[in-house]
Amino acid sequence: MNDTIAAIATAHGVASISIIRLSGPQSLDIARKIAPKATFTPRYAQLCDLFDAEGVLIDRGIVLRFQAPHSYTGEEIVEFQVHGGLVVAEQILESARRHGARLAEPGEFSKRAFLNGKIDLSEAEAIAKMIEAKSADAARILARQIKGELGRFVEESREKLLRALAHSEVMIDYAEEDIPEDLIRGLEAQLVELKDSLERIVQSSRRRRGLIEGFRVAIVGKPNVGKSSLLNAMLSYERAIVSDVAGTTRDTIEEQIRIGSHIVRIIDTAGIRQTEDRVERIGVERSLASLEEAEVVIALFDASRPWEREDERILERIEALRDKELIVALNKTDLPRRLEEPRLEKFHPLEISARRDFSHLMEELQRRLDALGQDEELMLASERQIEAVEECARQIREAVAPLKQGELEFFSYHIQEAVQAISRITRPYESEQILDRMFGEFCLGK
Repeated sequence: MNDTIAAIATAHGVASISIIRLSGPQSLDIARKIAPKATFTPRYAQLCDLFDAEGVLIDRGIVLRFQAPHSYTGEEIVEFQVHGGLVVAEQILESARRHGARLAEPGEFSKRAFLNGKIDLSEAEAIAKMIEAKSADAARILARQIKGELGRFVEESREKLLRALAHSEVMIDYAEEDIPEDLIRGLEAQLVELKDSLERIVQSSRRRRGLIEGFRVAIVGKPNVGKSSLLNAMLSYERAIVSDVAGTTRDTIEEQIRIGSHIVRIIDTAGIRQTEDRVERIGVERSLASLEEAEVVIALFDASRPWEREDERILERIEALRDKELIVALNKTDLPRRLEEPRLEKFHPLEISARRDFSHLMEELQRRLDALGQDEELMLASERQIEAVEECARQIREAVAPLKQGELEFFSYHIQEAVQAISRITRPYESEQILDRMFGEFCLGK
């Protein structure tokens, strides 16, 4: 990190202001060549003329210096705030490059912040996700991670594991003496409590991941139950073909809408039924996959038709769902009622008409999404974090049996693996190549 990097830190395109960021040991020297009359007082914004490498005036803008180590990257940083557009920011960037800076790789500013100890990986991932946040709830959750909430939890969990490991090492050293039973029970209780906490966080994070990525809502039901009509009504335009012919929808159709403060991806699935049509069968398989991947499932039943075997299959599917929000709705209630099935009552089904009135379905959907956003449980922001916590919990489970049997070497091994797993969230013992791959997913200028 002996070189100086530069990048445009704002989105490309026409805008009021563009920001160009320099970071590295030569930042101040390069900035003085671009803005020769600036004083570069730390954290003091100054309006001055900005020049290219030939001394030609480019723009008049704001120069702001962040002195090392009190900066985002921990290095000397200088930022230029210029008039936005397609030309000016590129000219400033080219001037910096001509004076000795090199173009930053995606995520390189955040990578330097991590390597200089200014942020950990959980904070870095929260920063990247904040840029893509799709709801106010997501921004609130990610802001807590940027403030270090997840990092503190990881450190507390790690300390509990290290204490257990220390007890084990002491007991190994004094293996000839009897190990107090209350010590074993106490260690087991602490580890089980930690494991339960980790598993609860994983379940909650998977259930609420739509707060950050956008919720996936799958509409499922037998053919001709009104799934495509409901999708079209929710979108307020004819997106899906509506027909009385069973099997018209042969693939999943996905569209994005906003419900309240949430971005939602609505998935209209092929009707779930037994079929000999090879293409339709592929569509049914995709419908079942969408059912598993969605955070919210809307199960539609046709109130105007008697209960059929295909309805039975849908009921079996939704009864098997775990960790998902389920809304059951009886569609076509504007027609004479012919459906009678007492088992549906436990789901408190909503009565709707996709063609006339489904407002209370939308209200219920928004209420469920809002409730997920109000959950104060710690949330993991990425699949990488979820996998690390799952592995930590698994290693703790594996450690309990050897502990009970007095096989302390095996116990210590699993606890060490658990420590390694949980540490991957914040500051893993990984190679430079892995860090390059992770930070390479960031945008330029960040």
